[in-house]
Amino acid sequence: MAWLLVIVAGLLETGFAVCLKLSHGFTRLWPTVAFASFALGSFGLLTLSLKKLDVGPAYAVWTGIGAAGTAIYGMVFLGDLVSTLKIVSISLVILGVIGLQLSGSAH
Repeated sequence: MAWLLVIVAGLLETGFAVCLKLSHGFTRLWPTVAFASFALGSFGLLTLSLKKLDVGPAYAVWTGIGAAGTAIYGMVFLGDLVSTLKIVSISLVILGVIGLQLSGSAH
C-alpha cells in the first residue's frame, strides 16, 4: 500500500509541475489553485508513505515519476522539444529508479 501512495504522489508531482508552468508565475488563478492542490496531495501522500518505507528509494521513485512524467507530458501536450537524447535520458531516469528500488530493503 505504501508504494501505491508513492506512485500516486509521483503522478501528482507531475500535475503540480505542469500546473506551475501553466500558472505563468502564479498570475493565472486556476492553474495556481491546481498547482497548490496537486502539491499538497503529492507531499501529503509521500509523507504517509515514508512512515513505512525507506526515504531513499521512496524519494527516488517519487521524483523519478515526477521528472519523467513531466518531461513526457511536456513533449506530448506542451510542444516541448522531442529528441532521441531526451527519450534515452528519461529511460535512464526510470531505469535508475527501478535499480534503486530493487537494491533497497522492502518493508
